[in-house]
Amino acid sequence: MRVLVLNGPNLGRLGRRQPEIYGTTTYAELVELCAGWGREHGLEVETRQTNHEGELLDWLNEAADAGTPVVLNAAAWTHYSLALYDACAQLTAPLVEVHISDPQQRPEEFRHTSLVEPYAVATIAGHGIDGYRLALERLKPST
Repeated sequence: MRVLVLNGPNLGRLGRRQPEIYGTTTYAELVELCAGWGREHGLEVETRQTNHEGELLDWLNEAADAGTPVVLNAAAWTHYSLALYDACAQLTAPLVEVHISDPQQRPEEFRHTSLVEPYAVATIAGHGIDGYRLALERLKPST
């Protein structure tokens, strides 16, 4: 089964961006980890990252049309993008929301709301990079 792991703004800078919050794993390492974790669960994982909201929306539309499950870390867009909310509403396959840090524990009040959560079968937050493994595990095919 094919799964898209979609990442929003600034996540391409993992390992360099605020390592005290997001850890030291680089984005390239995350891509490799996701591919490996996917194989362990019989999943073909394609990981993508963009700093352009429209591109993320196009990928979600693609997933909706193909019935492809999605692991989504929309980063900042999670908290304010109504376009993201609308794109997630049309998904027919499972969506798992991931946050490397736990937005509920962050000091910025605006981070405490997720526009993705109403459409997600699960939200995994505060587990660092391992949250992606947990999300892919959630999407593994039933045996």
